[in-house]
Amino acid sequence: MSNNKPIFVKDVMWTNVDIVDGKTTVQQALNDMQHKKTKMLLIDKSHDHDEYGVVLIADIASKVIAKDRALDRVNVYEIMNKPTMSVHPDMDIRYCAELLTHFGLSRCPVLDNGNIVGVVSLTNIVFNGLRV
Repeated sequence: MSNNKPIFVKDVMWTNVDIVDGKTTVQQALNDMQHKKTKMLLIDKSHDHDEYGVVLIADIASKVIAKDRALDRVNVYEIMNKPTMSVHPDMDIRYCAELLTHFGLSRCPVLDNGNIVGVVSLTNIVFNGLRV
């Protein structure tokens, strides 16, 4: 891989991403995540100077289920992580892999000009990084 041209985040990210409103209930979010087989939900900005948020399956487990809160009474904005770490589509996947593992993340949004254009995961990076 080292003597080939670099592989960029935009080459391995998935672009079919859904961004939900912060007032979405955790129950709705879970239904959506299960239907789309995703482990990460992106939460929209609430105004122009806001940042995107992220809810992971682990957040739902620790902040809702473990605390015995009702799935249909908690909104995703209450449990989201914000601001979220993001990468640029033109980042070399080697640096992206380093960044994600350094922060203990398995995936993160890809932002271009302040807008989410995709999501990249270590799985995408590893399987696409195998190409010789």
